[in-house]
Amino acid sequence: MKFDTPATTNPIDQLKVVGQPVDRIDGPLKTTGTAPYAYERHVAAPDAAYGYVVGATIAKGRILGIDQRAAEAAPGVLAIVTAKNAGKLGKGEKNIARLLAGPNVEHYHQAVALVVAETFEQARSAAQLLQVRYESAEGKFDLAKAREAGAKTIDKDQKAGDFASGYAAAQVQHDQTYSTPDQSHAMMEPHATTAAWRGERLTLWTSSQMVDWAVSDLAKTLGIPKERVHLMSPYIGGGFGGKLFLRADALLAALGARLAQRPVKVALQRPLMANNTVHRPATIQRIRLGAKASGELTAIAHESWSGNLPGGDPEEATQQTQFLYAGAHRLTGTRLAVLDLPEGNSMRAPGEAPGMMALEIAMDEMAERLKMDPIEFRVINDTQVDPAKPERRFSTRRLVECLRTGAERFGWAERSAQPASRREGNAWIGIGMAAAFRNNLVMKSGARVLLDGRGSVTVQTDMTDIGTGSYTIIAQTAAEMMGVPLERVKVELGDSSFPVSAGSGGQWGANSSTAGVYAACVKLREAVVQRAGLPADAEFADGMVRAGGKSLSLAEIAGDKGFSVADSIEFGDLDKRYQQSTFGAHFVEVAVDAYTAEVRVRRMLAVCAAGRILNPKSARSQVLGAMTMGVGGALMEHLEVDKRRGFFVNHDLAGYEVPVHADIPHLEVMFLDETDPVSSPMKAKGVGELGLCGVGAAVANAIYNATGVRVRDYPITLDKLIAQMPRV
Repeated sequence: MKFDTPATTNPIDQLKVVGQPVDRIDGPLKTTGTAPYAYERHVAAPDAAYGYVVGATIAKGRILGIDQRAAEAAPGVLAIVTAKNAGKLGKGEKNIARLLAGPNVEHYHQAVALVVAETFEQARSAAQLLQVRYESAEGKFDLAKAREAGAKTIDKDQKAGDFASGYAAAQVQHDQTYSTPDQSHAMMEPHATTAAWRGERLTLWTSSQMVDWAVSDLAKTLGIPKERVHLMSPYIGGGFGGKLFLRADALLAALGARLAQRPVKVALQRPLMANNTVHRPATIQRIRLGAKASGELTAIAHESWSGNLPGGDPEEATQQTQFLYAGAHRLTGTRLAVLDLPEGNSMRAPGEAPGMMALEIAMDEMAERLKMDPIEFRVINDTQVDPAKPERRFSTRRLVECLRTGAERFGWAERSAQPASRREGNAWIGIGMAAAFRNNLVMKSGARVLLDGRGSVTVQTDMTDIGTGSYTIIAQTAAEMMGVPLERVKVELGDSSFPVSAGSGGQWGANSSTAGVYAACVKLREAVVQRAGLPADAEFADGMVRAGGKSLSLAEIAGDKGFSVADSIEFGDLDKRYQQSTFGAHFVEVAVDAYTAEVRVRRMLAVCAAGRILNPKSARSQVLGAMTMGVGGALMEHLEVDKRRGFFVNHDLAGYEVPVHADIPHLEVMFLDETDPVSSPMKAKGVGELGLCGVGAAVANAIYNATGVRVRDYPITLDKLIAQMPRV
């Protein structure tokens, strides 16, 4: 199905099942511990051995040799994989560095070996006996130093008007620099794989957000046809973008299983996850705003510096600034310094998440210079068109309504505009806000739909569920389209033998994958009415198909054997003809201890406009999780870089702090009732990443309102506050 004109009325609009707050259909499996994850394939691979990954202890250089004699002689050891016995390996398109080092080492904790043994304990013990000799090379690990030296390999500017003259002529100016740190995904389930060879065919159970990407890159790396790789990823214990790409666990499990001639399971040790896999790279961002005294922005510049390995991409932290506010004279640019730290890549809401952390502080600072309310300043600078291309309108844009609705709900009118003016006991109290923005992305997505002799529907697609509710919204889509109750829909996900879907990432998963199921169900409906001899406009309801006084059950039409169809949704150029984005507003109240500067978040509200909400219950859960992650980014999450040896020091959950229940107060989420027919036949958009974008700045702005201390370097820890705290 080609989607190249805006959607009109269709069966989804009935909203009998879609749009309802249905419980997660995979919930009972998750809560009873019976959902099998990648490392738990006890039935499929009962004789699996265990692999333990050995990571490089240098950040850059060469492996001179590996003495593995003691490890080979250790109890239970079956095989040791290194670059020397792994065969000729290629490199996947989506990996910057090779997944197995040798002889060159490209980053700290890059895998140099896998020890395979009968038990995990034996593999771990033997791994300590490997003696790896290295020759270190000098590396670059300091983003600030690279920026000062002018090092940049990418200079991507987007311009409109003449920023230099527009800024110089502005009546009010703002020019500040902000920074965000390296961050880790820190998902609950580590990167894990169980691999088994049956002849020349490889089967993997792995934790992957993008099944087809993983199959393609693994086949390319191993140098085998894609058809010989069967990958399954039905349950994933969190990903946040860290499992978008093939990682070392999958490759090493495959190599280990081939060498040991039996199934092998590999889970990356928690300390390896920060340095061996991808992370959100640090940014340094300079923002300049020029405005008239009336508050109308006339000039906007946002430049961002980030680092990555050679061949990597920058963190696109300026994306939202291209679209969020009006202003005739514009400049956005990303700069990439080559660093020898581990690979920087996608982490939840890449680009907008760190970009909004800076932009929305700058907007508050500019509002203060203008002596304007922060919300009114944003409202004045709203736009219904792409500011750089006025002929291109937004498909939907309800930012102002999100701001106004949130302000009323949160009690914004009670906020004191004067910082450090509200005290309760030992705490300074403040309220802050920030706009929320995330672009709406869509991807081709397919599904197979089967109708059986009982009138039940089965949906098969390689779409994944990373804890986001994919099983449920796909079931809701099929139930709505085929006119059957939800309990008569079965959903099978995460299998590379199924039609290729959008996968989970970039906030495109829910909208795109359900649109693919919609397309397959349209085709199934056509086949049903054709078999039944009914007109095309027949009604599907209650397991029946009705038209012209004739009524047949789906079971009757399917017959004893049933039948299936498959189709994909392919998106045309609507995303080029219209700017498609999601919008929202975040509100935060904090209490800051007057003596210790300890920050406590007291309440939060998110108001989101993101097209049709397919399942309000699971969507709310997504936004709650995103808000929690935003608090972490604002107050605690920070990978500390050892700038001498080039690695992240706090590479486990003891040193890398994330929010716990005690850190998070009551959270409230509101969805504006809207549809976007330009986005997809579902008229939906993504929402899981929108809930993160802007949260950090809302916290920072609340802290400033509470204390009068402006911190532009995340995370906002008490040591950055305490020296400037108001006198008690």
